Amino acid sequence: MSVSRRRFLTLAGVSAAGVTMVSPLEALYARVANGQVANGIGYGPLSPKLPENADELQGVVIGGIDLGTTPLLELPPGFNYTAISITGQPMTDGGRVPSNHDGMAAFPGSNNTTILVRNHEVGAATSSNPVVTPSKYDPLAGGGTTTLVIGPDRRVKSQYASLGGTIRNCAGGPTPWGSWVSCEEDVSIAPKKHGYNFEVPASAAIQVANPVPLVAMGRFNHEAVAVEPETGWVYQTEDRGDSCFYRFRPNQKGNLQSGGVLEALKITDSRAANIEPGTGSANTSTGYLGLKNVPLSVTWVKINDVDPVGDTVRVEARSKGAARFSRGEGAWYGNGLTYFVCSNGGDARTGQVFAYKSNPADPTTGTLTLVVEATANDVLAAPDNICVAPFGDLFLCEDGSGTEYVVGVNQQGELYRFATNVLNGSEFAGACFSPDGKTLFVNIQSPGITVAIWGPWSRKRA
Repeated sequence: MSVSRRRFLTLAGVSAAGVTMVSPLEALYARVANGQVANGIGYGPLSPKLPENADELQGVVIGGIDLGTTPLLELPPGFNYTAISITGQPMTDGGRVPSNHDGMAAFPGSNNTTILVRNHEVGAATSSNPVVTPSKYDPLAGGGTTTLVIGPDRRVKSQYASLGGTIRNCAGGPTPWGSWVSCEEDVSIAPKKHGYNFEVPASAAIQVANPVPLVAMGRFNHEAVAVEPETGWVYQTEDRGDSCFYRFRPNQKGNLQSGGVLEALKITDSRAANIEPGTGSANTSTGYLGLKNVPLSVTWVKINDVDPVGDTVRVEARSKGAARFSRGEGAWYGNGLTYFVCSNGGDARTGQVFAYKSNPADPTTGTLTLVVEATANDVLAAPDNICVAPFGDLFLCEDGSGTEYVVGVNQQGELYRFATNVLNGSEFAGACFSPDGKTLFVNIQSPGITVAIWGPWSRKRA
């Protein structure tokens, strides 16, 4: 593989008078505002490594590859990993680990354990390695979630299917009250309507979630959610080329089944580009690279038909002036902001990251700032899932073509490669840190492998 990939990333910063960035990313945006964007080496050069549990994996063959004798990742010096929960392995509930590992989050468990809730982007129940649960939302659907209890040694203590009968559970997001919201990236209608969110308790005691769709959150091609802890408002992305960015304000904080108001973001700032005549809808997919250090004022428009028969939520939203985004993907709350990814947005069509700052005192207002935009395909290839590290860096999972990386954005405003998939060309997905901040969990989606990575996170990143 070429070591010259990822040579330059253009970032859009934030002025102190606009969106207030929470340290440590303040330095990142200040450097960008001064034109000081540079290439970072991150934690150092990457090299291929066998998993620490390679002996345990010998004889585990997927696609003709023995996982115990083949490096799966390239990592910086001092970092190690274990490969856990692999498609087809037996689970505690008697089933097999489903395929297509995707979005994921980590929660604190008892006795120093970590509970992972993980999506599986599986379609029909007849697919190979579907999610199998005793109660399913749709018996013909094979997607859902699994829950893993991980011990302090970063090994699986137990794992089981926790949501079944859904379709293409791509991403989602954790809630502050200890659950995972799993999102369907599909709007099929037979035999049941799909395109909903489902809530899964992050609990070793409740092993199978009640598969009740959260209809009030909208029926569309869901991708990810991020919950603002102070308000309990849920921000949602939509994986369409002409998607919108949504907010759900539940009637009762922490109770997503209580109903609520679904809204879509509208850019009202006069400096915004690509404004559609008539509706005032802004198309952010191109023309925003030059809007550096510009927090754009926004408002929200209400969606009336939250559960349409057709895939028309975004049509109603844009008719009311909601902004258009190019393939909304991962979302994560951190540093006092809601970050979300546009997988093929930007002038080069290779990826953007926006940051939304809310105003709880006035729900009708807020600001939106472009914080990352790739300028070429060899800079950032289709970022998908995102998470914010405990030390403030952004971690982006690539879902492009060719070699895939986990890409970090450090506190100095530099891009660095943190991990490389050397097993195959599959995307990374589900990056998240353990509650103690010591372990990064991430998935190689195909054939479906969860890895736990640890090392000198506190080492100075150049």
